[in-house]
Amino acid sequence: MTRSISVKFKAETCRELAHGSIVAGYTAIGTALTHAARLLIVQNLTDAALYFSFDGINNHFPLGSTSHLVVDISANKTIESGFFMAEGDKLYVKQIGAPTAGSVYFTVFYGA
Repeated sequence: MTRSISVKFKAETCRELAHGSIVAGYTAIGTALTHAARLLIVQNLTDAALYFSFDGINNHFPLGSTSHLVVDISANKTIESGFFMAEGDKLYVKQIGAPTAGSVYFTVFYGA
C-alpha cells in the first residue's frame, strides 16, 4: 500500500520595514504570522549591520549589510510533524549601526 501525502507550498505576503523605521530598540517587521512557517527568509538589504529577534527582547542573530538568512525549519515534513515558527509569532529588528538606505524583508512559506 502506497501512502501519498500532498502538501502545497504557499507563501505569506512579504513583510518589509524601511531603514527609517529601524531604531535602537526592537521593532516588529510587519504583522504576526497567519500560518505556521516551515521556511524563513530574512534579508537585510540596508547599508548597516542589524540584530534580529524572535521575542523582541533578546538578540538572536545579526545580519551584515546586504546579507540574508534562509532557515529550512521543516519544509520536508508532513503537516502534522516537524517544528515550525508558530502562527502569531513575529520577527523583530534593531540597529547595530544606523541604516541610511534600504529595507529589511521577512518572507515565510508554509504547507497547506
